[in-house]
Amino acid sequence: MMTETVVNVQDAPNSNAANKQQSERHGLEWIKINLDYFKTVPGIIKLLQLLFGIICMSTASAYWESGTHWFIFVATVSFIGTLIWVFIYFLGIREATVNYPINWILTELLNTAICAVCYFIAFIVQLCVWAPSPFPHKGANLAAGVFGIFQTILYGFGTYLLYIESKRN
Repeated sequence: MMTETVVNVQDAPNSNAANKQQSERHGLEWIKINLDYFKTVPGIIKLLQLLFGIICMSTASAYWESGTHWFIFVATVSFIGTLIWVFIYFLGIREATVNYPINWILTELLNTAICAVCYFIAFIVQLCVWAPSPFPHKGANLAAGVFGIFQTILYGFGTYLLYIESKRN
């Protein structure tokens, strides 16, 4: 005769709750809207960088002088990079519970420092090209160069704040 073995498996008391939580989880639930960051000094600096970036892109005219191409390139790439960082902070990706293998402070520090150096070169080129220029729209392009100076200061100050934060961590 053969014997039969019957195994009864019972659920643990908390397993139904865990399964229910996992079934209710969405792929992006870790994203939280973070407006508090934009009330801090680094957040205000980022918003000013976006505002002055729009002004730089809209006042520079590359149709007349060739040096302005570099200025518009720097303004556009810096604007896009800053916009990405604004979304990272706005959506709380940096502080999210999902751990990405990214050194956020170092990445942002390098991005901001490169933008500061590129804006420094770009506003010098912009002002040197447009100061002696006989073309129309000279005033708007000189204003773009002046806002490039403001951008250099903002990105430089942002780099300084990130450097201080990296030393603190």
